[in-house]
Amino acid sequence: MRILVVEDNADLASGLREALTADGHAVDVAEDGLTGEDLIRSYPYDLAILDVMLPGQSGLELCRAARRSGLATPVLMLTARDTLEDKVTGLDAGADDYLVKPFELPEFRARVRALLRRATPSREAVLSVGDLRFDLATHEITRAGVPLKLSKKERALLEVLMRHAGSVVPHELILERLYDADAEPSQELVRAHVKGLRKAIGDTGEPRLIETVHGIGYRMTSHVPAS
Repeated sequence: MRILVVEDNADLASGLREALTADGHAVDVAEDGLTGEDLIRSYPYDLAILDVMLPGQSGLELCRAARRSGLATPVLMLTARDTLEDKVTGLDAGADDYLVKPFELPEFRARVRALLRRATPSREAVLSVGDLRFDLATHEITRAGVPLKLSKKERALLEVLMRHAGSVVPHELILERLYDADAEPSQELVRAHVKGLRKAIGDTGEPRLIETVHGIGYRMTSHVPAS
């Protein structure tokens, strides 16, 4: 998943980025509301985490602007103000959840997981292609019932391909979903991840579960005989 954090406290932003990255997410960080608005309009985020008090533009204003433009990205609002009125104001601005500072990382991570699950249609709680299954809630991946061990980037890549099973996923979309905005990944790096993913899921024979569409990207076939 790709997550935007808009927080002007550098230490807190760094800590949140570290926690989210450890959970396998690609994370972009902005230190002010105007930069945050530019980012949220430019990239397909699965979640935005906004501090209420920000330089340039508040998190509330950013959230309102995003909702006015039609963006449905889930929003977790962070604030040091915990009155009922403050919470109502945040939710009325379009936030999906509200977390009061200071907070513990386990609660933060739980809120993030809940919002990401809520944003995922229930019918997609478990992705399935052939005998390959990916439980999005538990991150458990199995093939023919056998558990598989994947790296964080391999899991992220597999999710993108399974969500678009049967369709070609361009290199550009893969790069958007797997890497932060300030990263400089290449198609060669994507190919390396695909190679590692194929090995991890036992995709070594023919027909391929993950097909290479030369010059464009990759496609996960919708129907593959059980191995």
